[in-house]
Amino acid sequence: MKTLFLAPTRNGVGLSSTALGLARALERQGLKVAFLKPIAQTHEAAPDDSVHFARTVAHLSAPDPIPLTVAEEQLSQGGEEELMENVIALARAAAPEGTDVLVAEGLALSDRNGYAGALNARLARNLEADTVLVSSLVDVTPAALADELEIAAQQYRRSDGSGLAGFVLNFAPRELDFGGLMAELRSRSRVLASGELPLLGIVAQNPELAAPRTLDVARYLNAEILNEGDAARRRVTSTVVTARSVPRMAHLFVPGALIVTPGDREDVIMAAALGHLSGTPLAGLMYTSGSAPEESIEALCRAALTSSLPVLRVQTSSYLTATHLSQMTTRVPHDDPERMERMLDFIADRLDTVPLGARLHAPDAGGERRLPPSAFRYELIQKARAAGKRIVLPEGDEPRTVKAAIRCVEKGIARPVLLAHPDRVRQVAAAQNLELPDGLEILDPETLRARYVAPMVELRKGKGLTAPQAEAQLEDTVVLGTMMLAQGDVDGLVSGAVHTTANTVRPALQLIKTAPGAALVSSVFFMLMPEQVLVYGDAAINPNPNAQELADIAIQSADSARAFGITPRVAMLSYSTGESGTGEDVEKVKEATRIIRERRPDLMVDGPLQYDAASVQSVGQSKAPGSPVAGRATVFIFPDLNTGNTTYKAVQRSAGVVAVGPMLQGLRKPVNDLSRGALVDDIVYTIALTAIQATQVVE
Repeated sequence: MKTLFLAPTRNGVGLSSTALGLARALERQGLKVAFLKPIAQTHEAAPDDSVHFARTVAHLSAPDPIPLTVAEEQLSQGGEEELMENVIALARAAAPEGTDVLVAEGLALSDRNGYAGALNARLARNLEADTVLVSSLVDVTPAALADELEIAAQQYRRSDGSGLAGFVLNFAPRELDFGGLMAELRSRSRVLASGELPLLGIVAQNPELAAPRTLDVARYLNAEILNEGDAARRRVTSTVVTARSVPRMAHLFVPGALIVTPGDREDVIMAAALGHLSGTPLAGLMYTSGSAPEESIEALCRAALTSSLPVLRVQTSSYLTATHLSQMTTRVPHDDPERMERMLDFIADRLDTVPLGARLHAPDAGGERRLPPSAFRYELIQKARAAGKRIVLPEGDEPRTVKAAIRCVEKGIARPVLLAHPDRVRQVAAAQNLELPDGLEILDPETLRARYVAPMVELRKGKGLTAPQAEAQLEDTVVLGTMMLAQGDVDGLVSGAVHTTANTVRPALQLIKTAPGAALVSSVFFMLMPEQVLVYGDAAINPNPNAQELADIAIQSADSARAFGITPRVAMLSYSTGESGTGEDVEKVKEATRIIRERRPDLMVDGPLQYDAASVQSVGQSKAPGSPVAGRATVFIFPDLNTGNTTYKAVQRSAGVVAVGPMLQGLRKPVNDLSRGALVDDIVYTIALTAIQATQVVE
């Protein structure tokens, strides 16, 4: 499925109608289209305009958007990632199996939502969408429009140069010199001149499509309806404010004209009545200043004033009424599907979907995705929920761990088991003003140890472990939790909030041991970069692996990446690229790369590569032309622990990137370590990782 994100370049560009019009144009091409408005446009309780018309006119089953109040609250409290995960969930709900294209509409820009432009760019990135920019030819010079499109293109273009699908120009004047406009735009904009941002359509102004019903005008002005007539069907295409004598205005009494007059202008009222009776379908007659015609005039014109001609009255003067009418919004009311139907057909007729054709019909290369961080987190939680695994937490009375366990139960992420005295856990929860849910399992280590002494002696008999020694070691809750895992009483273990990595990993190596075919245990971090999730390995376990071990780490890391939805392109990192450098460290990376290619010819791997050659497309093309990995790497294998740990922490702290992990690889059953500075969310996601790993265990 492809996703197209429609984003405005400024206020008042006709975003909603363009989004729905594009959906209609794509349906005409035989595509199955879904629609999404991720975040509501206003704080109104009524259904969002776009969603309402998507359902009632376009007949698309669009989900309710996230309320704007909720979104703004999350943004103000630093909860952007949670907001993005909720958007991903909405996108999944909007586009069922078999959908070809998801059309997503961003937030329209206004004076009140200065955050909307940056938020739209983040929405497009996390939805893995290509962006259609929507602009307008109203009150803008070609030079200003070119700058506007160029700036917007930079905002939505991804680092690899992708991300732009095209642009649409609305409200074009009928006398537009199309050729001259496009020539000037291309002369001023590189993104237009190169064809990177193709024109998808120019939609002309059409006064008829902007014409409100007389009933809409009455609602807007809070007018008194003296005679409803055809107010729900007639449309106001012009307004005649009476100032001159009737003979000088008679030519303005045309179909769709709303006659605005004081009630004492008997000549105007009689002329309007005569025009109506002669067959001119006026939009209506409106009395101003709270006035009404004399009874004799009203009686004379009764046949017209009580028929299909709408008759309204307002309290404001003719001048003020005309001013209010000039400021009336072009927003289509929810009970006017006819107008929206005509508008969507009008727009769809003028959109050219041919430039989108290759993009929409081409299959993904090898199923490859640039998995954005919010999608990664969303899919992580969904997979963990489906797994339903029992995960033991040996640091059961540690405050962050208790809070994370509660959240896992509440969200159904896993079945956590806290190893701690129940009273102590209750105290910790109470101190944080938390309530322990019924589904949270708390086991007192004192009541468990005895049952694991004999099994532990059996597991370690080759090392001469005695029962008293086993009982003493089981005083450590990490060892106890590891024995629970070894015996199959739980499916995974997460520790490290207060314990060192060695304290977590050592019992696993002794009691769980490595998986079949695994020569060592290594680790990866999932680095949640702004545009996609990358895998770093090994940054936590092996200090100075040799070439064979480095190859093992790379293969394990590639398989982990694939298991979590990331297409592995493995970069074997070094301080030189290709044949540009020599030395023992470079030779180790070269040999490791050779071993990987020999053992796993299915993997895309290249090395040695410098980090910039692996991660930046332009540098990769320059330093390693023709490489399937350079500039596009998703799995980064560091030559030693010093380099890996330093790099991951530098990226994490300097760029504000979330690092999920370390996730251990190569164990027979999943054990995962936490950083002692882990946040509650870090623990939750590590529990989810562990639950998913538990589904991949091969005994």
